[in-house]
Amino acid sequence: MLAEGYTLTDDQARIDAAAAHAYLTRAYWSPGISADIVARAIANSHCVAIGHGSDQVAMARVITDWATFAYLADVYVLEDHRGRGLSKAMLAHLHADERLKGLRRWALFTQDAHGLYEQFGWRVAEHPDRLMLHDNPEAFAA
Repeated sequence: MLAEGYTLTDDQARIDAAAAHAYLTRAYWSPGISADIVARAIANSHCVAIGHGSDQVAMARVITDWATFAYLADVYVLEDHRGRGLSKAMLAHLHADERLKGLRRWALFTQDAHGLYEQFGWRVAEHPDRLMLHDNPEAFAA
Protein backbone atom coordinates (compact mmCIF):
# COMPACT_ATOMS: atom_id res chain seq x y z
CA MET A 1 0.00 0.00 0.00
CA LEU A 2 1.45 3.32 -1.03
CA ALA A 3 1.37 6.41 1.15
CA GLU A 4 -1.33 8.91 0.23
CA GLY A 5 -0.46 11.07 -2.76
CA TYR A 6 1.91 8.55 -4.36
CA THR A 7 1.32 6.40 -7.44
CA LEU A 8 3.34 3.45 -8.70
CA THR A 9 3.66 2.59 -12.36
CA ASP A 10 5.39 -0.10 -14.36
CA ASP A 11 4.20 1.42 -17.64
CA GLN A 12 7.53 1.84 -19.41
CA ALA A 13 6.17 4.80 -21.39
CA ARG A 14 5.66 6.69 -18.10
CA ILE A 15 9.19 6.24 -16.74
CA ASP A 16 10.88 9.65 -16.67
CA ALA A 17 14.47 9.14 -17.84
CA ALA A 18 15.36 12.78 -17.17
CA ALA A 19 14.22 12.48 -13.55
CA ALA A 20 16.16 9.23 -13.18
CA HIS A 21 19.26 10.86 -14.67
CA ALA A 22 19.00 13.80 -12.26
CA TYR A 23 19.34 11.36 -9.36
CA LEU A 24 21.67 8.76 -10.85
CA THR A 25 24.31 11.27 -11.91
CA ARG A 26 24.89 11.99 -8.21
CA ALA A 27 24.38 8.45 -6.86
CA TYR A 28 27.44 6.68 -5.40
CA TRP A 29 27.15 3.89 -7.99
CA SER A 30 26.88 6.04 -11.12
CA PRO A 31 28.46 9.48 -10.62
CA GLY A 32 28.56 11.46 -13.83
CA ILE A 33 26.48 8.99 -15.85
CA SER A 34 25.22 10.61 -19.05
CA ALA A 35 21.57 11.20 -19.85
CA ASP A 36 21.98 9.06 -22.98
CA ILE A 37 23.22 6.06 -21.01
CA VAL A 38 20.37 6.39 -18.50
CA ALA A 39 17.82 6.61 -21.33
CA ARG A 40 19.26 3.52 -23.05
CA ALA A 41 19.39 1.60 -19.77
CA ILE A 42 15.75 2.39 -19.04
CA ALA A 43 14.68 1.56 -22.61
CA ASN A 44 16.29 -1.88 -22.33
CA SER A 45 15.05 -2.75 -18.85
CA HIS A 46 11.83 -3.26 -16.95
CA CYS A 47 11.30 -0.33 -14.58
CA VAL A 48 8.92 0.69 -11.86
CA ALA A 49 8.62 4.25 -10.67
CA ILE A 50 6.72 6.16 -8.05
CA GLY A 51 5.25 9.56 -8.71
CA HIS A 52 4.16 12.31 -6.38
CA GLY A 53 2.07 14.85 -8.22
CA SER A 54 3.77 15.28 -11.58
CA ASP A 55 7.23 14.34 -10.24
CA GLN A 56 8.97 10.97 -10.39
CA VAL A 57 10.41 10.53 -6.90
CA ALA A 58 11.55 6.90 -6.95
CA MET A 59 12.55 4.22 -9.41
CA ALA A 60 13.89 0.67 -9.63
CA ARG A 61 15.22 -1.02 -12.76
CA VAL A 62 15.37 -4.75 -13.57
CA ILE A 63 17.51 -6.23 -16.31
CA THR A 64 16.16 -9.69 -17.09
CA ASP A 65 15.74 -12.46 -19.64
CA TRP A 66 12.26 -13.07 -18.12
CA ALA A 67 13.11 -16.78 -17.79
CA THR A 68 16.00 -17.44 -15.41
CA PHE A 69 17.73 -14.31 -14.15
CA ALA A 70 17.15 -10.72 -13.06
CA TYR A 71 19.56 -8.01 -11.98
CA LEU A 72 18.07 -5.27 -9.82
CA ALA A 73 19.70 -1.88 -10.32
CA ASP A 74 19.27 1.85 -9.86
CA VAL A 75 16.90 1.63 -6.92
CA TYR A 76 16.44 5.10 -5.48
CA VAL A 77 14.03 7.31 -3.57
CA LEU A 78 14.58 11.06 -3.50
CA GLU A 79 15.71 12.26 -0.10
CA ASP A 80 12.55 14.30 0.64
CA HIS A 81 10.38 11.21 0.08
CA ARG A 82 12.29 8.63 2.10
CA GLY A 83 10.79 6.93 5.13
CA ARG A 84 7.39 6.42 3.50
CA GLY A 85 7.83 2.81 2.38
CA LEU A 86 8.38 3.67 -1.29
CA SER A 87 11.33 1.35 -1.85
CA LYS A 88 9.40 -1.44 -0.14
CA ALA A 89 6.42 -0.78 -2.41
CA MET A 90 8.62 -1.04 -5.51
CA LEU A 91 10.26 -4.26 -4.32
CA ALA A 92 6.91 -5.80 -3.37
CA HIS A 93 5.54 -4.90 -6.80
CA LEU A 94 8.52 -6.43 -8.60
CA HIS A 95 8.47 -9.60 -6.49
CA ALA A 96 4.74 -10.00 -7.17
CA ASP A 97 5.11 -9.54 -10.95
CA GLU A 98 4.01 -12.84 -12.51
CA ARG A 99 6.65 -12.48 -15.25
CA LEU A 100 9.41 -12.34 -12.65
CA LYS A 101 8.15 -15.09 -10.34
CA GLY A 102 9.98 -18.37 -10.62
CA LEU A 103 13.28 -16.93 -11.80
CA ARG A 104 16.19 -19.01 -10.62
CA ARG A 105 18.25 -16.06 -9.44
CA TRP A 106 18.15 -12.33 -8.81
CA ALA A 107 21.26 -10.26 -8.10
CA LEU A 108 22.07 -6.73 -6.99
CA PHE A 109 24.85 -4.63 -5.58
CA THR A 110 24.24 -2.42 -2.56
CA GLN A 111 26.49 -0.46 -0.28
CA ASP A 112 24.06 0.32 2.51
CA ALA A 113 20.59 -1.16 2.03
CA HIS A 114 21.08 -4.78 3.07
CA GLY A 115 18.34 -4.54 5.70
CA LEU A 116 15.79 -3.44 3.12
CA TYR A 117 16.52 -6.30 0.74
CA GLU A 118 16.70 -8.92 3.53
CA GLN A 119 13.02 -8.16 4.26
CA PHE A 120 12.27 -9.56 0.79
CA GLY A 121 14.34 -12.74 1.12
CA TRP A 122 17.62 -11.43 -0.28
CA ARG A 123 20.88 -12.53 1.36
CA VAL A 124 24.59 -12.03 0.94
CA ALA A 125 25.94 -14.42 -1.69
CA GLU A 126 26.54 -17.85 -0.21
CA HIS A 127 29.45 -18.47 -2.55
CA PRO A 128 31.12 -15.12 -3.29
CA ASP A 129 34.10 -17.09 -4.60
CA ARG A 130 31.93 -18.08 -7.59
CA LEU A 131 31.09 -14.50 -8.51
CA MET A 132 33.27 -12.78 -11.07
CA LEU A 133 33.08 -9.24 -12.36
CA HIS A 134 34.50 -7.32 -15.27
CA ASP A 135 34.43 -3.71 -14.11
CA ASN A 136 35.10 -0.58 -16.12
CA PRO A 137 35.40 2.21 -13.54
CA GLU A 138 35.98 4.81 -16.26
CA ALA A 139 32.72 3.98 -18.11
CA PHE A 140 30.97 7.22 -17.08
CA ALA A 141 34.03 9.47 -17.18
CA ALA A 142 33.63 12.50 -19.41
